[in-house]
Amino acid sequence: MAKTRTRDMTSGPIAKQIVLFALPLMLGNIFQMLYNTVDSVVVGKFVGTQALAAIGNTTLITNMAVFFFNGFAIGAGVVVGRFFGARKLDDLHRAVETIFSVTFILGVVFTIAGYFGQNFLLRMMSTPDDVFPQAETYLKIYFLGVAGLLIYNIGAGILQAVGDSTRPLYFLILTSLLNIVLDLVFVVVFKWGIAGAAWATIFSQFVSAAAVMILLIRTKDIYRFRFRDMTIDKDILKEILSIGLPAAVQSSITAFSNIFVQAYVNYFGSVIMAGWAAYNKLNQFVMLPMQTMAMAATTFVSQNMGAENPMRANKGTRTSLIITELFTFCVITVVVLLAPYATSMFTNDPAVIQYGSDFLRLNMYFLLFNCINHVLAGALRGRGDSRAPMMIMLLCFVALRQVYLFVMTRFISNTYLTVAFGYPMGWMSCCVIELLYYYFHWSKKEKALTKDKTETE
Repeated sequence: MAKTRTRDMTSGPIAKQIVLFALPLMLGNIFQMLYNTVDSVVVGKFVGTQALAAIGNTTLITNMAVFFFNGFAIGAGVVVGRFFGARKLDDLHRAVETIFSVTFILGVVFTIAGYFGQNFLLRMMSTPDDVFPQAETYLKIYFLGVAGLLIYNIGAGILQAVGDSTRPLYFLILTSLLNIVLDLVFVVVFKWGIAGAAWATIFSQFVSAAAVMILLIRTKDIYRFRFRDMTIDKDILKEILSIGLPAAVQSSITAFSNIFVQAYVNYFGSVIMAGWAAYNKLNQFVMLPMQTMAMAATTFVSQNMGAENPMRANKGTRTSLIITELFTFCVITVVVLLAPYATSMFTNDPAVIQYGSDFLRLNMYFLLFNCINHVLAGALRGRGDSRAPMMIMLLCFVALRQVYLFVMTRFISNTYLTVAFGYPMGWMSCCVIELLYYYFHWSKKEKALTKDKTETE
């Protein structure tokens, strides 16, 4: 019998299962984050402040497409994990074929929409004239290769849903190193500027997509992909969308609302924009543990709910929260203490370093509230409840944040720090609401159901 790479998380020590699954996943996320971060470092150091500001602007636009698709990927992962936990292997195979059929269609749609729509979004952000041409160049090239990123993400998501978080890591290490080499060659040696960084990124993304597709086609395991079996099972797609669409809508609308946040930052000019871009890159790295543990919680909960063990799912959620808070606190402390040195990785401009450090010191520790937001949202989606976190996050990350920014900048104090504090305000309000919802709607109810079941038996 062929050796399997799947991980059954329905039995065994909870903390050990979660950590062993999450570690390669987090390393993979770090290497995936390196794609755009290396672009920022290289263009900030070798092209200039305006190029770094342009990369910061473009990230918000690319995130709209990527986050929307990742919502679909979350739904796909939950369904695959549930079929795997329940040992419904025929359904799992149909799910894989359906997921890839939809992915190929979305790849074409996102390529066309992103390539032709990016100009409108850059103008909506009030992108300054000295930044606009480079941002436009980067986005046009990036969206030509966005399909590679989508294919890799969905392939890696399928592997992770059945407990294999190791091999996606190997692919990301390979292609991230490739991206670093190509960035240096295209930008530093060939002098292609910001366009060179974009070409390096999309080439590397297609290599990772090819690697994961070859693995899924050649594997003998239960999640094998066959082109000849490609189909769209309407019932499975409906189930995926019922979980993934709310997550997709929430993520893409939040990303879209951040375009308006960026417009507030752009008001202060390209130097503060560059400092904000450097802060955001570091912020994304600090958020990796919570995003990773959210994915681990989704897989753990979906498998255990498929195995009809809600109490183990609850214990896994609590364990994920504790691990996430402790690890994130340690990372935040290091980043805050070394804020000027961390920011200087992206630029040699003293003013940009100062502004980036100010943003880090103001916002970093508030990310501890966001740890709770992400892990609980992942646990809820693992239960098939994707609408509640969508509504809560839209309320806090979009509506309340925009109200805060409008009131503060027009009637109280329009400074770059009051604008930056719009992020922590959303994190804190979301944390309170999500905790209350999870406790009263799920945790308390499942304890009662388990008690009734035990008494009946």
